[in-house]
Amino acid sequence: MISKLSTVFFGFFFITLTISSQDLAQKANLFIASLNDDLKTKAIFSLDDDERYNMKYIPISRKGPRFHDFNEKQKAAAIDLLKSSLSEEGYRKSKDIMSLEKVLRVIEDDDNDLMPDGKPRRDPLNYHFLIFGDPASGNPWGWKFEGHHLSLNFTSLEGKITSATPIFFGTNPGLIKITGHKEKEVLKKETSLSFKLVNSLSSAQLKKAKFADIAPEEIITTTIRKVENFEQKGIFYNEFTATQKDIFNELLNLYMNNYEKNFSAEYREKIKKAGIENLSFSWAGSLKPGTPNYWCIQGPVLIIEYDNTQTDSNHVHTVVRDPTNDYGEDTLKKHYENGHHKQ
Repeated sequence: MISKLSTVFFGFFFITLTISSQDLAQKANLFIASLNDDLKTKAIFSLDDDERYNMKYIPISRKGPRFHDFNEKQKAAAIDLLKSSLSEEGYRKSKDIMSLEKVLRVIEDDDNDLMPDGKPRRDPLNYHFLIFGDPASGNPWGWKFEGHHLSLNFTSLEGKITSATPIFFGTNPGLIKITGHKEKEVLKKETSLSFKLVNSLSSAQLKKAKFADIAPEEIITTTIRKVENFEQKGIFYNEFTATQKDIFNELLNLYMNNYEKNFSAEYREKIKKAGIENLSFSWAGSLKPGTPNYWCIQGPVLIIEYDNTQTDSNHVHTVVRDPTNDYGEDTLKKHYENGHHKQ
C-alpha cells in the first residue's frame, strides 16, 4: 500500500493529509466472489452498458440484486463495498435514508402497495448493487448503489475512485414527526446552513442570488446523463463578506465530506484549480424554513442542487454533479487517449 502526503486548500485552511492508495477493486472482487452464478449474472454489466447511466431515485423496479437476494456473507461484502466508497458520514446518511422507507410505510398506511415481485414498495432492503466492468482485470470499472432516494455512482481506475458523481440523496419525510418514531432530520445541516447563508445576504446581494419567487418543483438537472448548457445564476463567491464565505465553505464542505476521503481531497483540489471565485450561489422560493425553496451552488466542475417543495415542503432532493466528469467521462477519456484500449 503506497502512501503520499498531499496538501489541500479549502475554506481558507491548508490541511496536510496522509493519503493511502485505496484498493476499491479488492472490495468489489470480494463482493463478486461471494455471489453465486445467478446473482453474478444479475449484478455484472459491461462498463458501457446503458444501465450505468440509468439514474433513477423513485421507487421503481430496477436491475441488479438487492439486500433481499443476499445471504449474510453476501450482505456483509456488499455493505463493505458501500462503506469503502463513502465517508463515515456519507454512509450514515445513506443508512438513514434507507430507514425512512419504514417511516413512509407507516405514513402511507398501505401494506398492499407492492412491487411487481410482491415485495413492499416501501422497503429499506429494496436497494440494488450493480457492477460495471471487471474490477479484477486492472481496467476501468464502475459500480452503482441505487434505490428510492439514493443514487450513488462510482468509477474506478488503478484501485481508487476517480469519479463519484452523480450522487443523489433524498429524504421523505425531511423531518420525521410521527408517533412511534424519534424526531429526526437526515439532511438537517444542508437545510439549516443554506437558510443561514441566504438570510445573511443584504438586499443588494439577495437581488443577485434570488432568481425566482417560486421554487422549481424538482432539481433542474433531473436525471440526464450529461449536464450541458446549465445556466449559471446567482451571486459569486468573491461578492460574499468574510462571514458569508465561512458559511458557504461550511455548506460546501458538508457535501465534500460525504465522499471517501481520498476522492474528497482530489475533488476539493479540482474545485480549487477551477477557481473558488467562479462558484456561485443561487436561490428560488421562500426564505423561510418549512416553505418551498430551492438553491444551487455552481461552478466549472461542480453543481450542487437542493430542492424542498414536495409533500408540504418536507421532502428534500439534493444532488451533486460534475459536468466535466459525471460517470467518469473525463477520466475514462484521458485513460484511453493515453494508449489504453477499451474492453
